[in-house]
Order: sequence, then C-alpha cells, then structure tokens
Amino acid sequence: MNRTTPEGSGTTSICGFTLIEVMVALSIIAIALSSLIKASGSHTSTAAYLKSKTLAHYVAMNEIADLQTKRSWPDMGSSEGSAEMAGFEWFWTREVASAGDETGNNIRSMKFTVYGNEDRSRGLAQVRAFISNPANNQPTVINNGNQASNPGGANQGGANPGGTPP
Repeated sequence: MNRTTPEGSGTTSICGFTLIEVMVALSIIAIALSSLIKASGSHTSTAAYLKSKTLAHYVAMNEIADLQTKRSWPDMGSSEGSAEMAGFEWFWTREVASAGDETGNNIRSMKFTVYGNEDRSRGLAQVRAFISNPANNQPTVINNGNQASNPGGANQGGANPGGTPP
C-alpha cells in the first residue's frame, strides 16, 4: 500500500507485511496444524485400541460366567474357541490347570486369553479365574426366607411349594 506523506514531499512509505514475514507466519501455522492432526490421529488409534481391549475383557468374563452358570467342570488342558461381541468375532484360548489340592477334584484354575484375529498372534486381554467342582457343591434352598442346606436337591416345602427353584 502506497501512502503519500502529509508534508507532500512526494516520498512514499510502504505499510504492511513483507513476503518473508508472511512465509514465516504460514510456516508456523503449518507446523502447529500438523502437530494437532498427528495428536488427533494418535488419540483416535488409542481410543480404538482401548475399545478392543475392553471388549476382549468382556468376552473372557462372559466365557467364565457361562461356565459358572452352566455348572460345567472344564477338562484339564488347553482349548480354543470363538465368540461374537459388538459385531466382531473374538478368538480365545482357555488353559485349565489344577489348583488347590493334588487331586484337582475341587478347584481348577482357568486362564482365558482373547485375541482379535484368528491366528491368535496378539492377545488383547487375559483373565485368570478359579472354578470349583459343581459336583462337590450342594445346592441351597431358601425355606421361608432362611437358607438351608439341601443335600438331596429336592424341595422340602415352605415358600416354594411348586417345586421350581427360586
């Protein structure tokens, strides 16, 4: 921008930014924006990884709960399987070992490792649980609000005369 000085001497002064100043400012803005984009991408990939780890943990916990509710007594050794959760197929490995006494008839240790891919190359979650032998556990019947051991497993009357467990 050219401007004539007030004295009318005919000399002009230039007001504004030079090309070098503009280039330096654009360089600073470009560096700042690229670091923001990199941080945003890193945050997105971290969030996706944490989501996968959380879902893998849920898969392992669901498998353990499934064994407990079915009152299953898992065989010793290693086994593999898969489960679906949140629209994805998860692959797991279960390792069962004896825990407690030498016979292994009362408590077993289970280690579930959950993978996101079928070749099981990268474990996302690992959960260890202990399960007791359901054959050694006696069912409990609630009789008029009091818990009582029921070795025979039959209903002995009281609050639930229909014969179905509460």
